[in-house]
Amino acid sequence: MSDRRTASPLQRLLTPLQFLLWAGTGSALLFLALALADLRQAGTSVSASVDRWLNPTPAQPEIDPSTAIVQQIRHASELTTAVMAMETVIPTRKDRKLGELRVGTTRLLYIARGEVEAGIDLSQVAETDVTIMGDTVQVQLPPPQILDSQLDLERSQVYDYDRGFLSLGPDAAPELQTLAQQATLERMVRAACQQGLLDRANERAEIVIAQLLNLSGQVNVEAIATPPDPATCARVPVAEEPASSPADS
Repeated sequence: MSDRRTASPLQRLLTPLQFLLWAGTGSALLFLALALADLRQAGTSVSASVDRWLNPTPAQPEIDPSTAIVQQIRHASELTTAVMAMETVIPTRKDRKLGELRVGTTRLLYIARGEVEAGIDLSQVAETDVTIMGDTVQVQLPPPQILDSQLDLERSQVYDYDRGFLSLGPDAAPELQTLAQQATLERMVRAACQQGLLDRANERAEIVIAQLLNLSGQVNVEAIATPPDPATCARVPVAEEPASSPADS
């Protein structure tokens, strides 16, 4: 007699039912997982939308073209556009007196070399000086100024120093040399004004500023010069010849 047991009809029926139940449970779990994933993705999207609403991205600042142009011009600070080199001879003197009687005179002759620089102070440019009309940018420049005057001390020298008869004049070489140097600076500035250095600085400034802005991407730039202020040269004293120091008694 065989030991193999014959499956009953009930057992044969349970086997496919168990498979169907297992398959149904797996499908339900898969559906639930997909549903949860969709809910999680939707929740993330809603959370991101709420975060964007509560924390909006700050707007990028808009830069006024006039402000940008002014900042660019001011970056150049003082712009030297004309230089005049000069050489001049300055005589100076100092007397020695007894009361009202002059008993001796010291004379110093100074050969001076130096230069005067003229240009415009770009820090004075304001936004109101910039006009934008379509594709054209107009910049009104400040009036030209004497920016600097300086002696070339290495090339300047005392040419002659004379204390007069019996050296009765006062020994005042350092004092007279300083006086000569001061008179030299005044004379150089006065000569620069008379020879039109400020006008040349204006003409050059128009070209330089236009080139500066065009190289930076601006188009159709027009730099408009302002005539020199008459007071600029009027403030320069007219030195007497020769420059003299107070007499020694």
